[in-house]
Amino acid sequence: MLNKLIPLTRLARPLFLVGGFVFYGLGVAIARYEGAALDVTALLWGQLAVTAAQLMTHFANDTFDLAADRANATPTRWSGGSRVLVEGLLSARVGLGAALVSGAVALLAVVGVAWVGAGGWAVALLLASIALAWFYSAPPLRLHSRGLGELTVALIVPVLTPLVGYTIQQGAPGRLPLLAVAPLACFQVAMILVINFPDAAGDHHAGKRTLVLRLGGERAARLHVALLALAYLMLPLLVLAGLPGIVAAAVLLPLPLAAWLAWRMARGDWRNPAAWNSLGFWSIGLLMATAGLELIAFLVAWIGIPLPL
Repeated sequence: MLNKLIPLTRLARPLFLVGGFVFYGLGVAIARYEGAALDVTALLWGQLAVTAAQLMTHFANDTFDLAADRANATPTRWSGGSRVLVEGLLSARVGLGAALVSGAVALLAVVGVAWVGAGGWAVALLLASIALAWFYSAPPLRLHSRGLGELTVALIVPVLTPLVGYTIQQGAPGRLPLLAVAPLACFQVAMILVINFPDAAGDHHAGKRTLVLRLGGERAARLHVALLALAYLMLPLLVLAGLPGIVAAAVLLPLPLAAWLAWRMARGDWRNPAAWNSLGFWSIGLLMATAGLELIAFLVAWIGIPLPL
């Protein structure tokens, strides 16, 4: 059993589960900032649904992308799957079973969210998130093979996940969480582009038509730089629309990292296999750091700590 538990843990990619807590927590923090009372029971049911859906996605992606992962001769720590199924440590049947069990847990957690009276909006958003997460890689839709994977991930992770956390506490979606997640969505698409560069050859062999393959390397790299620029250029408009200044300032803090990543991509590091691990790590870091800083900023604004901003 231990021989299966260790590779199953690798297949689950637990490090990536941290993002679900950060993005969901961001939505809860925004609701608290707006004055919503904290419903701890609903919060826990919602977090269970989010985490179980993440696990489902990890298991399903490795299972349904097995052909592409096998054809991938240049995996990195951040791309190419967990390699557990490729190395034969577990069978694809086990991966699919784990995905189905995790999906069932996620759906049961949605029932829990409904049971505690979190409202129809929260249930609808959770069900939409779970469906998109499943069909990201699962047939018949296989959204990531139709050039829609990057947008799907951006919709699920930095948009719907905070919106779920917010709606479970507030009862209905609102404008402020959408303003807060707009830069994060740009960073998410940019990050997926970076991660898809090392996978391009294997994806092409398996017929997985990601945005990198559809656009070509040069245009995908230019899109990456444009997305990073857009995330910051939209900040004045977001503040005018109601985003608190302290949150906009938090988004600006990792700007030097974003500028460095844009410079590296513009000079062609996306062509260099030796640079792929570093690009992936720092792209993930930019997204997570910005989301975490937004979360802290909303909590500080809610508590009312005076800052010179």
